[in-house]
Amino acid sequence: MSYVTTKDGVQIFYKDWGDKSAQPIVFSHGWPLSSDDWDAQMIYFLQKGYRVIAHDRRGHGRSSQVATGHDMDHYADDLAAVTEHLNLKNAIHVGHSTGGGEVAHYIGRHGSKRVAKAVLISAVPPIMLKTAAYPGGLPIDVFDGIRAGVANNRPQFYKDLTIPFYGFNRPNAKVSEGLREHWVYQGMMGSVLAHYEGVKAFSETDFTEDLKKINVPTLVIHGDDDQIVPIGNSALLSSKLIKGAQLKVYPGLSHGLFATHPELINPDMLAFFKA
Repeated sequence: MSYVTTKDGVQIFYKDWGDKSAQPIVFSHGWPLSSDDWDAQMIYFLQKGYRVIAHDRRGHGRSSQVATGHDMDHYADDLAAVTEHLNLKNAIHVGHSTGGGEVAHYIGRHGSKRVAKAVLISAVPPIMLKTAAYPGGLPIDVFDGIRAGVANNRPQFYKDLTIPFYGFNRPNAKVSEGLREHWVYQGMMGSVLAHYEGVKAFSETDFTEDLKKINVPTLVIHGDDDQIVPIGNSALLSSKLIKGAQLKVYPGLSHGLFATHPELINPDMLAFFKA
């Protein structure tokens, strides 16, 4: 397995598939998952001739289960460590949920010299928490509930969370027990500490200034039935803060739309990449 060691000694696991001369696509996963969440995208874009790369966030998946650095600054710096280690240029960055915040903060913090385009899928920016600047956000009680679920019975909490995550609680939803089990398996690979502290990172980080700094073509993707990151306080705002961003809304689709409907999402991303 492949790892890069960060400046603070954390081993970050990554996958790197495809022709090294091909344009790279770098995938950043959501909380509390791993690079395995991108299976349907990794194989699709590899077969389309791209070089595909995905890493496990610190404390998640196969990366080091460290006690420190579970914040957006470290997440962005860890992503930078991967891109610099692989000397990636002209890369397309795709981030889901927390990973979308990671991509935005990476560009805001490290610039876009290595970046060609960006895609934010069901992403947490500009901020999930209800604040004076963003009164449409979710109250802190929501995130305190997530922390309690993680700390007290993480396996059951994760299993229950897959239902709204994929919209499996909607009428006529086609429930995939395989997707649910895959989600829980990924989550349980990671550290309870990283997941607990990561709630603050994805919910309380204000990405407003990062979004304003994004100066590459950006596609913002969201389902209008996202029960995890409601579209009104996320994509609809982010797409206005990112100069020239394209917004693609999928009626009736969930937070995990790229996993439930790759046959829709992947071709749309490919069209954006090629445009």
